[in-house]
Amino acid sequence: MKLVLIDDDCLVVNALKTILEAQPDFEVTAVGEDGKDALTLYRKHRPDVLLMDIRMKEISGLDASEEILQEFPDARILLLTTFTDDEYIVKALRCGARGYLLKQDYQNIAPAIRAVCSGQNVFGDEIIARLPDLFQKKPAFDYAAHDIGERELDIIRLIAEGLSNKEIASRLYLSEGTVRNYLSNILDKLDLRDRTQVAVFYLQRQSFRPDAG
Repeated sequence: MKLVLIDDDCLVVNALKTILEAQPDFEVTAVGEDGKDALTLYRKHRPDVLLMDIRMKEISGLDASEEILQEFPDARILLLTTFTDDEYIVKALRCGARGYLLKQDYQNIAPAIRAVCSGQNVFGDEIIARLPDLFQKKPAFDYAAHDIGERELDIIRLIAEGLSNKEIASRLYLSEGTVRNYLSNILDKLDLRDRTQVAVFYLQRQSFRPDAG
């Protein structure tokens, strides 16, 4: 599995490189020190997963992610940070990053990389628990106008709760294949790219955060 690492802290990037190259299935093909390196290195190496810091001096990991995903929509980007800033989390979800982890969760980085490479989206438990509080309440969305039926809406709700296809299938007494077909139809009808965007789409329209004060 080919990896590219981007972090402006040379100690961090070297430590990550050492940790990840100890895994028999990982190969770190390149490292960079800023978001400006990310697109160049992605184009050159086409890694299976790009592991990138968020806060960097010139171009942030979020801005670099947006740029890469515009050119390579299937890019698998896993963002790392020491911060749990709400704005960062929302931007990471909206730009299409496949994961957002705290650096201190170092023991979960290798499993997260494997999960992202296999097509899953990975957000740490602490971040998942905070998602409903990140979005202001908005007017009810008319799913019926987009030909979204009750079963599809059930699946959307469960995706927003963080359930996998297997877990959704068990909850709704469906096969995994049927759930995948429903999800494919949902993505087409709502013009979304993946299940993370489905979760964000739903939470933006259904959740609320109490007004400050």
